[in-house]
Amino acid sequence: MLHYTDGGLKNVWLQNGFEVRKTPYGKGIAIHDIDGLIKVICLALINKSSALTGVEFRYLRSGGMILSQAGLAKMMGIDAQTVARWEKHGRVPKWADKMLRVLYSDHADGNQTIRSVITRISTVERLIHQKIVVREVRNKGWRSDLVDVEKAIA
Repeated sequence: MLHYTDGGLKNVWLQNGFEVRKTPYGKGIAIHDIDGLIKVICLALINKSSALTGVEFRYLRSGGMILSQAGLAKMMGIDAQTVARWEKHGRVPKWADKMLRVLYSDHADGNQTIRSVITRISTVERLIHQKIVVREVRNKGWRSDLVDVEKAIA
């Protein structure tokens, strides 16, 4: 069995669905269906009877719904620092725990309203973190590209 610790999770073990491979850097693990694995872990998290830990809350937000802290905060009507604090310290209020479970459940079930809101928030955040890089191409005039801020700095 493989102890799966992605995203800081400590209580997930894989019986199969992976391969151990040799790489130039040592042993590597290849997961066969990573999207399916993430979905089943998230479904297990929303169905567990105990409260979500901060790490589990973060996994649902970032892995399950691919939302930033700011994006989830907008959906919940709070500020991003509050979400960061819950994830870091592990003290998630009951209402937020339940709300995230419902949001993920509807997202996983294909609820188009929830999916479109999540997509819209993610798109807006991605656009906020982009630069327009303009360059002159000899004998062809000006060209522009949208570049993520992190890539533009590098």
